[in-house]
Amino acid sequence: MTLTPLFIQNIGLPGILLIAVVVLVMFGRGKISNLMGEVGKGITAFKKGVSEGKEGLEESIDEAAEAAKDVTPKDKKNKK
Repeated sequence: MTLTPLFIQNIGLPGILLIAVVVLVMFGRGKISNLMGEVGKGITAFKKGVSEGKEGLEESIDEAAEAAKDVTPKDKKNKK
């Protein structure tokens, strides 16, 4: 059983076109294009944040690996 409400399942192509026309009339072409531009900027900023987060995580992993390479005291190395 799906969680999609019944009214969404029965819309069809004519209903979607009607909704698009109503939205276009209500907001106008200018506001919709501005809104899409803002959505695009938001998506770009999100992708940039994700990539910066990955880079930061990789850097911290590299730093932790570098710090954990040699933990044996020098006295024990010389005794072998």
